[in-house]
Amino acid sequence: RAAGGRIRIVADPEEAAQDADVLYTDIWVSMGDEQERAERLQAFRGYTINSRLLARASPDAFVMHCLPAHRGEEITDEVMEGSQSIIWDQAENRLHAQKALLVHLIAGGMPSLE
Repeated sequence: RAAGGRIRIVADPEEAAQDADVLYTDIWVSMGDEQERAERLQAFRGYTINSRLLARASPDAFVMHCLPAHRGEEITDEVMEGSQSIIWDQAENRLHAQKALLVHLIAGGMPSLE
């Protein structure tokens, strides 16, 4: 609140997307949960980030997904590869953060930059 941000929790994806600055989704069926696939697809039907849903967001909104994505389920190809997607930058940044954590854990601290 101090920075002027706000979070609204709503169940309707169209209401949630309205004027949103970021649309973020995740995989609906993880590895090892394949037996729940039909149930999860039914439960999340209507939550796919597609161009119609993205059109409700702010004109300069970003789209994020932590990958891997099941294209056509949680996000469409058009949105995933579109100009508002920062999914690939997000994946690259995660890679560098993971490498830094490995260095920290293996070396017992951050290496000197000198």
